[in-house]
Amino acid sequence: MHFQYSSAEHQAESAMSGMWLFLAQEILFFGALVFVWVYCCYQHPAGFRLATQHANLLIGSINTAVLLTSSFTFTAGLLAIERGEPRRLIQACFATIGLGVVFLLLKGVEWFKDVGDGLVPGAHFSLTGPDSGGAQIFYVFYYVATVLHALHMIIGIGLVLWIAWRARRGDFSRAWSTPVEVVGLYWSFVDVVWLTLYPLIYLAAL
Repeated sequence: MHFQYSSAEHQAESAMSGMWLFLAQEILFFGALVFVWVYCCYQHPAGFRLATQHANLLIGSINTAVLLTSSFTFTAGLLAIERGEPRRLIQACFATIGLGVVFLLLKGVEWFKDVGDGLVPGAHFSLTGPDSGGAQIFYVFYYVATVLHALHMIIGIGLVLWIAWRARRGDFSRAWSTPVEVVGLYWSFVDVVWLTLYPLIYLAAL
């Protein structure tokens, strides 16, 4: 327990409250991005529909399954340490990290394909016709949102690796595992952001 807290419970509550406060401002940030995205979709429905038809639904759907599975594995690790099983927490952390890396690799493949197909806003944008302007706006949001999400994923992978390292040192036990809970909240938030982006990117034309 650090000196500034009156008890271990106070320290744990402060850590959880701090993470919730951080996530609240993240929700405001991503919420504003999604709001403007939906507004522009309303203003340019044909262009956004055209762009969505060229989104890679297969990779997007696989990545959704991968990310949901990663939340399951990390939650399993949290339950394991609450039962006093640090080894299983470490295993769950590495499974979560592996799934996170798979997500990023698939996203990289998707970006590479998008760039190769000329789906980058600008003078050489491959989609033409009267709806191309709206499609370019879609891809501006697409790249901004997915790059930001990927950055959050990279941070999350680093945090999970940190949890695994601390678990290996024996820092966590049945009596105290607050950092694991805090990182779990962050990882779940990253999942929720993707579940919000998924229908905007891949399902709008269905």
